[in-house]
Amino acid sequence: MIILRSLAFHLAFYANLVGQMLFFLPVFFVVPERVCWRIVSNWARSSLWILRVVAGTRTEIGGQENIPAGGAIIASKHQSFWETFALIPELTRPAFILKKELMAIPIFGWYAKRMRMIPVDRSKRGAVLPSLLGSVHAAVEQGRHIVIFPEGTRVAPGAAPNYRPGVHYLYSQLDLTIVPVAVNSGLFWPRKAFKREPGTIRARFMPAIGPGLPREPFIAQLREEIEAGSNDLMRQAYAERPDLPMSELVRDRLAEG
Repeated sequence: MIILRSLAFHLAFYANLVGQMLFFLPVFFVVPERVCWRIVSNWARSSLWILRVVAGTRTEIGGQENIPAGGAIIASKHQSFWETFALIPELTRPAFILKKELMAIPIFGWYAKRMRMIPVDRSKRGAVLPSLLGSVHAAVEQGRHIVIFPEGTRVAPGAAPNYRPGVHYLYSQLDLTIVPVAVNSGLFWPRKAFKREPGTIRARFMPAIGPGLPREPFIAQLREEIEAGSNDLMRQAYAERPDLPMSELVRDRLAEG
């Protein structure tokens, strides 16, 4: 049954994505930006509806009171594709920092450019972080939320965390508040996997970290907030659904206390 529901979800999810991109293509690049954001947010909500109705996977997001009203960095755990769209309706015109290669995808890349997402050219290596500053600063000046995945890529639930220096660079250079985000999405929407497990994907915006911390204390606090929060959400998932598949990584992580 899960396999059939997963198949139906994939068909419905991507039909919705491609269908909406094609449907709005004639007007998306001429209407005001506020209208574009309404379209994008409605797509995100419709995707969550498909996930709930077709795959039986609900969404619960908490801690919105911790999100600053003005420009800030939102630093999210990245376990699946889910957080790339599920967080959109909760934030103010979010600017995602994403791989430059995604901007080259036909139609999708055009939409991402129209919404002024911030591409990262990884080939620049040491110059990649300074090259981001102008775009991030401009987005912050407009009161937007900057979404970054501090580990740089999707990681399996329970995997050892590897927080990269880019998140502190932006935090320190722009003197910004940062909001950690914990998730358990990888338990239900595993990376590189076909199955979509029924249950409840949860995300939690944790208390904000104010500007001014040195690198090591900052990374330590950010990692602790995100990892501890994500562990709590994973425990909640298994308390609600004890038969949910559990990898050795997750078993070892949750056994640590």
